[in-house]
Amino acid sequence: MPDSFGPHSTADDVLVGCDLRGKRFLVTGVSSGLGVETARALVARGAQVVGAVRDLTKAEAASKAIRHAVGDPGGLELVELNLAELASVRACADALLAAEQPFDAVFANAGVMATPFSHTADGFETQFGVNHLGHFVLINRIAPLMSAGARVVLVSSAGHRRANVDLDDPNFEHRPYDPLTAYAQSKTANALFAVEFDRRRRGHGVRAAAVHPGVVETELTRHSDPAFMGAFLQFLNMERAAKGEPPFEPKTVAQGAATSVWAGVVAPAEEVGGRYCEDCHVTTRLLVGEVGPVEEGVRAYAIDPDAAAALWARSEDLVGEHF
Repeated sequence: MPDSFGPHSTADDVLVGCDLRGKRFLVTGVSSGLGVETARALVARGAQVVGAVRDLTKAEAASKAIRHAVGDPGGLELVELNLAELASVRACADALLAAEQPFDAVFANAGVMATPFSHTADGFETQFGVNHLGHFVLINRIAPLMSAGARVVLVSSAGHRRANVDLDDPNFEHRPYDPLTAYAQSKTANALFAVEFDRRRRGHGVRAAAVHPGVVETELTRHSDPAFMGAFLQFLNMERAAKGEPPFEPKTVAQGAATSVWAGVVAPAEEVGGRYCEDCHVTTRLLVGEVGPVEEGVRAYAIDPDAAAALWARSEDLVGEHF
């Protein structure tokens, strides 16, 4: 098995030589994009995968494609999960707990990006509620199903570098709403959740990591103006050309899923536990000041243990549940 991977590695590259028979994984968002690819790569190597999805009809079509592609050497089952509604999150967690089947890893992959200002069923700003609070409740509730050796992978984003979490106003009740700032806040929250969950569970042999999948064109960008995205890429490539650099190429979905499966299955637990990862390695570069949109690195506030503990406490207060 290769001992190093990079930005062009795919999920299949990362899992070469891995026999996942007897392993069981939970992946949220298995209806399109990275969630489907993550599930496919795991099932192809014999794993049992539970796909947690909002739209079962849409996900069933995706699951048929997975079974057709891999011949279903492992297995894929679907469960309903609406991260925008905590009653649904709790019902999903209760059903998983009742089944009493452990997980070797949980991939918190589902999310939304740059949505118009709106609220979840429980009154949270949509991106913070779906991307962070929904996963916060789900993962903490099913923690008893994670025994020693299990891992949690939170799909964060380089977008986190735009904003820290505003603990005093996470729902934009007292400040102007900006879709990308709200997205950044939620992705910083994902990274911080990994830090604190890892601190709390490492004594039980359970580790957590946050990952940036890279710039990947998926349904996640459905709320973004295509003209804006095109203009952004054009501007980025003009800057790169001025520096004598080649045009920027977004990752394929297969490449985008690589860091998740690397952190959740392949990488040494001590290496990734409580860390922020991208391009199939732990990020060590701390970003300061203005940085390019595709530069590697992580903001210090996204991996700060004190901030992580504070977010945990605030999240418990918001959802009305203590873990």
